[in-house]
Amino acid sequence: MCSPISDSSNGYERIDLYNDESIKELSGHYEKILEIIGEDPTREGLNKTPERVAKAMQFLLQGYQTDPVEILQSAMFKEDYRQMVIVKDIEIYSMCEHHLLPFFGKAHVAYIPNGTITGLSKIARVVDVFARRLQVQERLTMQIKECIQDTLKPLGVAVVIEAQHLCMQMRGIQKQHSITTTSDFTGAFEKVATREEFIKLISSKLS
Repeated sequence: MCSPISDSSNGYERIDLYNDESIKELSGHYEKILEIIGEDPTREGLNKTPERVAKAMQFLLQGYQTDPVEILQSAMFKEDYRQMVIVKDIEIYSMCEHHLLPFFGKAHVAYIPNGTITGLSKIARVVDVFARRLQVQERLTMQIKECIQDTLKPLGVAVVIEAQHLCMQMRGIQKQHSITTTSDFTGAFEKVATREEFIKLISSKLS
């Protein structure tokens, strides 16, 4: 059963849905983890931590519950526009599947319509759906591209993601200022001139 949690304390209405059975099971596992690392899960600062972490994980990984194709299809329109459509600087927050640590940054997405367009916000939502899963940046880039290409059937799709990975910054090699860039292109964007135009446009800053 999913229980809605409403929060309007900040002047806006936010409703989060949590699966009560999953929260209970996850909380038990996190309580055990606290014990294994030598902590006391019953002390004041930690007695609600297992439940908080369980809810956080459900929120951060909610992309499994949403179909990105349905998002695009919910706002598809016939339009005879065949120039580049770019949605850039889309914030992404995802979880590395290797260490369960976050990576975050920005995605830049473009497509060239072939008779069909979609609502601009739907592009950002598709990015978010795939990001809210256990991921590697390379796969995330491809999944966004493939979803838009397969659903809208455009003349081409371009996706570039720039992200910082806490698994590199907090542990391992500990390179705090490293940024990982991935890209993927289809159709018209495989042409050098079109791809260069896209890179130039996402690199420019509005005055």
